Amino acid sequence: MEFLAGKILGFVLILTRISAFFATAPLFNWQSIPLPSKITIALLLSAFFAALTTCPYSADILNPLEVLLLLANEFIYGAAMGLVAYCIFTVVRQAGEIIEQQIGLNMSNILDPFSDEPGQPVGMILETLFVLLLFTTESHHLLLQILSRSFDSYGPGFVPGFSAMFESVLKATVALLMLALQMSAPLLAAFLLLMVVLAFMARVAPESNILFLSLPLRVGIGLIMLAVFIPFLADYIKTMVGWINKLIPV
Repeated sequence: MEFLAGKILGFVLILTRISAFFATAPLFNWQSIPLPSKITIALLLSAFFAALTTCPYSADILNPLEVLLLLANEFIYGAAMGLVAYCIFTVVRQAGEIIEQQIGLNMSNILDPFSDEPGQPVGMILETLFVLLLFTTESHHLLLQILSRSFDSYGPGFVPGFSAMFESVLKATVALLMLALQMSAPLLAAFLLLMVVLAFMARVAPESNILFLSLPLRVGIGLIMLAVFIPFLADYIKTMVGWINKLIPV
């Protein structure tokens, strides 16, 4: 009976960590995925990891408050891992939004098929292409590997320190902006060069309507640069894997 109680407690702890990870991690937290499917996947993964790991705690010797604290720790740890993965994954969309602001399309909104919320078209297109590349190269398995490594390093009921988890999330948010700027830097440089050329034309030919001329130029150059930029999305997969492995506390 004590063995069965320990197994049930271990399963619940594992399920809490996986559920929190699914609630914040990319791909798994999409609104387009039916909730019953998410619950089924979480239960199957929890049963799999529960069969491979041993819970050192027993429900018979723990009071309800201690069990709640263990569940809270597991939830925070799973959510922290998911937030780190989400920040590094969102770099592509953030870079697309920066590019959209330079092109002048930041006022256009369409429905995001993943989150069912309004989004900007360029960032959404880049994110969709990046997701297809992830599935093509089977890099989406990285998220499941993160869960497996977390249970190898910290079994059910054991989590890293809160300072380590907070530091990982903070570094991931900083890396989000830094990597997005690095990814969009070539297009930002092209638009800066365009502004210099337009400023020179305004001085040489002040009677010309530079504002009217700049709008189609910005859109045209932006679309051309995007066409050149898209093939390099595959290179970011290795960068994403490296950052996630470096930042997630496992």
